[in-house]
Amino acid sequence: MSGRADDEFRVYAIRYAQRDGRRGQHFHGYDTRWDEPHPTAYYVWLAVSANHTVLVDAGIHADRAAGIEGLEYLASPARTMAEMGVAPESVGHVVLTHLHYDHTGTAHEFEAARYVLQRSELDYWTGPWAERITRERWLVSESDLAHLRAARKEARVRLVDGDAAVVPGLSVHLVGGHTAGMQVVRVRTAQGHVVLASDASHFYENIEDDRPFAILHSMTGMYGAFDRIRELSDGPDLVVAGHDPEVLDRFPPFSAPLAGRVAVIA
Repeated sequence: MSGRADDEFRVYAIRYAQRDGRRGQHFHGYDTRWDEPHPTAYYVWLAVSANHTVLVDAGIHADRAAGIEGLEYLASPARTMAEMGVAPESVGHVVLTHLHYDHTGTAHEFEAARYVLQRSELDYWTGPWAERITRERWLVSESDLAHLRAARKEARVRLVDGDAAVVPGLSVHLVGGHTAGMQVVRVRTAQGHVVLASDASHFYENIEDDRPFAILHSMTGMYGAFDRIRELSDGPDLVVAGHDPEVLDRFPPFSAPLAGRVAVIA
């Protein structure tokens, strides 16, 4: 694998919440097994190299989580990171894969960070169409959008168009599908290039069985996202699904005390 050791990252999946569900909620189209239990895990992802600390997504804020029926909030991303020995102020970039509320809720807690997102994602949620599409509008937080607007005035928001390097060894890639400006994150590690799929593939079953998630902006975009994730990763074992409890089974725990909350991806 090419690249300097300084540009290689350690990558972690941090589960901050969990929720029970049914299969029928999580796959597009009719499923004969629709009423089977199908739990959801909620993650953020942390990438740490010799020179950079990057947080991918920011989870749900505890206040909003308290109002979501059936959601068990384990700990805020910042609190779990502190347990890992990573201070919030050390985070230089927060990559927002998309602007749904469960990915933006604690972004304001990382005051030293610059936010990275696709221009098409911000344009969509702040433009005229999202206001009219009620099936999608509930998925965004107005207060989180207001924070991003304020951060943009402070030159703390980087809007990208398509594929872009964030720091050496870590890049973002526009895929669409789930949202208008959905992006995935490619990270160079000692084991190869990891792709953090986030909601481009909620569950491993989405990408492995070619089955889109129930909430989508573009059906063809979802299929294209699956293909792009495969192209960007150095193998299926280095793809990380966005909401699958199985992540914690496929990858080892960070430590015994954090087993079930933090997995080491590579």
